[in-house]
Amino acid sequence: MLAQKYDPQRERELRAWIEGTTGRRIGDSFMDGLKDGVILCELINKLQPGSVQKVNEPVQNWHKLENIGNFLRAITRYGVKPHDIFEANDLFENTNHTQVQSTLIALASQAKTKGNNVGLGVKYAEKQQRRFHPEKLREGRNIIGLQMGTNKFASQQGMTAYGTRRHLYDPKLGTDQPLDQATISLQMGTNKGASQAGMTAPGTKRQIFEPALGMERCDTMTIGLQMGSNKGASQQGMTVYGLPRQVYDPKYCGGPELLGEDGLNGLYNSQ
Repeated sequence: MLAQKYDPQRERELRAWIEGTTGRRIGDSFMDGLKDGVILCELINKLQPGSVQKVNEPVQNWHKLENIGNFLRAITRYGVKPHDIFEANDLFENTNHTQVQSTLIALASQAKTKGNNVGLGVKYAEKQQRRFHPEKLREGRNIIGLQMGTNKFASQQGMTAYGTRRHLYDPKLGTDQPLDQATISLQMGTNKGASQAGMTAPGTKRQIFEPALGMERCDTMTIGLQMGSNKGASQQGMTVYGLPRQVYDPKYCGGPELLGEDGLNGLYNSQ
């Protein structure tokens, strides 16, 4: 995947720039010619003299790796961003030539930004730092721009405190508008005259009566059958919760009167 992103045209442009800057020929293989780090160190020394104090002769592998490491540290000081810089093994072990190419293009862009004649890369924008007077900064704290939102001049003027009761009136009835600010019109909402007058407290027992049977309403705790009915059922004769209840079959026992005091068959006990 990384090999597909490698640009041969960029390689030719980098070759022409590096050879023209250092005065040295890279060779047929572009990456192999840069693997010892010598040409890279000479390149950064041309852009910024004294960046690499000592360039090792490529006798052993650690000499080559040291040259590449010195180059990478030098271009970091030169201004190349750390996320644009390749690692030493990307070049030395041929693991990521695309990243090596990207680093060299970033170095060319940085050189162009510093005023060097470079035919590739882009020129980075210069930092434009603005300084404002402290008094001007303090004035800006009192102004909220429209991008932060606007209330279109709405306010809470006339609003009552949170939780305060507000009365309702209907302008269509011709009633005088109350003088206090605790009364609002019907466009705010209405309960259509309904109230909780006569309502009992939550959990209070309310009796049920049937108007068709001629039963009279005794108190305000009695409600009509439209509220629900138990159809005359009651708990009369029920034992206390948890007491045993005997079960008998009229076909065999004849009735509960034949049972003894202990609940067993009286005839059987008499025998």
